[in-house]
Amino acid sequence: MPENKGRPAGGEDAGTDLADQEKLGDLLNMVIKKEIREGHNSTMLPFLSIVKRSSPTMLRHGVLTPSFCLILQGSKKLYLGQDIIYYHAGDYVTSLIDMPASGQTVHATSESPYIGLRVDLSTQEIASVIMEAGIADKPKRTQAHKAAFVGKSNSALLDAFIRLMKLPDRHQDAVFLGNLIKREMIYHLLTGCSGHLFLQMTFFTQQRDGIGKAIGWIRDNYASSFTVAELARMSNMSISGLHHKFKEVTTLGPLQYQKSIRLQEARRLMLSEAMDATSAAREVGYESPTQFNREYRRLFGLPPLRDIREIRQRQYPVTNLMDS
Repeated sequence: MPENKGRPAGGEDAGTDLADQEKLGDLLNMVIKKEIREGHNSTMLPFLSIVKRSSPTMLRHGVLTPSFCLILQGSKKLYLGQDIIYYHAGDYVTSLIDMPASGQTVHATSESPYIGLRVDLSTQEIASVIMEAGIADKPKRTQAHKAAFVGKSNSALLDAFIRLMKLPDRHQDAVFLGNLIKREMIYHLLTGCSGHLFLQMTFFTQQRDGIGKAIGWIRDNYASSFTVAELARMSNMSISGLHHKFKEVTTLGPLQYQKSIRLQEARRLMLSEAMDATSAAREVGYESPTQFNREYRRLFGLPPLRDIREIRQRQYPVTNLMDS
C-alpha cells in the first residue's frame, strides 16, 4: 500500500507556522481544562464532540461519517483503499459521505494523549455556505477524488475553533452562536487549500444524476438488492463510467460499498439496539445467515457474536471511526 506520511491529500504544506502552533497550543489547553474523559465526549453543541485517547489503539474497521476532525495532539493512521495516510496535530481528516475505512491512533500516552475535535457536517450545509458566500459552485477539476481526505488547518480555522471553545455556558446562546461559527468554519474549509475537494464532492452529491445520486441511493436503500446495470441506468451513467467513478470516490465498487454499509449497520444494530445476529442480518438485507457470518468475519476479523462481545468488553467502545 502507498504511504502518505505527512503531506495531506490536498497538496498543502505539512508545516505549521509558529503563530498557528501557538493557536493550536491555546486550543489544546482550553480543551484539557474541560477535564474530558477517555474516549468520546459529547458537548452542549450537537455537532461538536471531543475525543481523547491515552494510548495507541488497535486497527479498527468502520465508517467515516460526514464530518471533519481536527487533531490537537497525537497522531493517527488511516487506511483508505490502497492508501495509508498519517496525520498529526494541526491536520484534519474529512469525509463528505459515509466512507468505509480503517484507522487507529498511533501516538498517544497518558502524559500526552491524543485529542481530537470532531465537527459533524453535511453536504447540504456546505452547499448552503457556497450559495450564501457566492463561491463558485463548480469544481475546476474534472477528475474525481476520494470523498475522504486529510487537510491542513489554517489560522482562520483555528481562530474559529478557539471562539467555539469560548462560547458561554448558557445553552441557548451557545447553540445559536455555535451554528454561526460552524458556518464560518465551512467557509474557511471551502476557501482553504483543500477547498476544491469540498467543492467537488458537494457538486457531485447535489447533482440529480451521476455518481452522487448512485452513492445516495445505496446509502438510503442498502437493504435492497440491485444490479450495477440498474444503478447505472437510474444514475444516467454507463456501467463502465459508474464503476470507474464510484471507485475513485469511495475506493470500492458499488456492490462492495453496499456490502460494507450493510455490515456496518448490522454491527450498529447488534451493539446499540441489542439485536441478535440473525435479526440484524435480515434487517440489513441478508437472506442467508451463513453468508452474513462469512462476510462479517471477513470485514471485522471475528464472527458477529464474538465481535460484539469484545467491543462491549472494551472500556471505551468505538461507534464512529473518527473516534478510533
